[in-house]
Amino acid sequence: MQGWQAARVWLVTASAAEQESDRTVRRGRRKRETVRVTTIRIPRLLADAVDGAGQRHPACRRWLDALPKVVDALASEWELQLGDPYEPGGQCAWIAPARRSGEELVLKVGWRHPEAEHEPDALRLWDGDGAVRCHDARTMEDTTALLLERCEPGVQLGRSLPEPDQDLVLARLMRRLWRHGPSDENPFDSLRTMCNDWADGSELKFADDDRGLDHALVRDGIALLRELPGSADNSVLLCTDLHAANVLSSQREPWLVIDPKPFIGDPAYEPIQHMLNCDERLTTDPVGLAGRMAELLEVDRERVRLWLFARCAQESIDDVAMREPARQLAP
Repeated sequence: MQGWQAARVWLVTASAAEQESDRTVRRGRRKRETVRVTTIRIPRLLADAVDGAGQRHPACRRWLDALPKVVDALASEWELQLGDPYEPGGQCAWIAPARRSGEELVLKVGWRHPEAEHEPDALRLWDGDGAVRCHDARTMEDTTALLLERCEPGVQLGRSLPEPDQDLVLARLMRRLWRHGPSDENPFDSLRTMCNDWADGSELKFADDDRGLDHALVRDGIALLRELPGSADNSVLLCTDLHAANVLSSQREPWLVIDPKPFIGDPAYEPIQHMLNCDERLTTDPVGLAGRMAELLEVDRERVRLWLFARCAQESIDDVAMREPARQLAP
């Protein structure tokens, strides 16, 4: 990754004289912009993710190679001063603090992938009610860029409160977001689509496992991934990736959701990602954990348990630690 970390990008300078030069160019008088050369640093998680995927998906490497020019173009178009990217960062996006006319923002430049395809649409629908605001967005061939509200102090919920208290915060946020129902002409895909993709991939993988995988449990889990989305009584707009690392402390509100991967579907699915990150409780009492989240959300307890079982069974193909929770949760 050294070549990427040393990649150069041209960024507009922050001085008043240089800003005036830029305004002059935009008004149509031909005047040379004042720019300087700086470097764009690639955060560790993004570098590791592209390293791991690069052999199988060369397009990931090409995307990262082109990232400096993309960041440059966005900084110029949106008139941004950029800071160093956040560390360790995310696996699919380059994210850095930004400033425009004194306003504190965040620039997120991500590898375009189906699960996050409609992140800006969801954030605009929620309009700051429990989630960060989206000020602008651009979708390109292989890139999605967002200009977001900055959370300050921006500490992750998972680093601030013990898990039982995280349960309460997350449940309140989920219920707030669900109040914003999308229209009939919304752009969001269904939870069924994502679950069918997971089921298809799992069926291809699990037959080759040689570490004691319970094939019957995995088959049952895959079957539920296909069945549960269609048997829900109602549907809401879901984050689908809402856990304590995707909630940040903020001055505007105590906690705000970031990084949604929006799909429309069963509200009983929403707490699953949080529970999958509750290592000790998931191992020792997964049934009790599912029951607690169902009670806090006022959704069907059995459906939450079945969703958690299906996801644990799916994850158990690659993660041995998920096999015991799957056994305890099995119908």
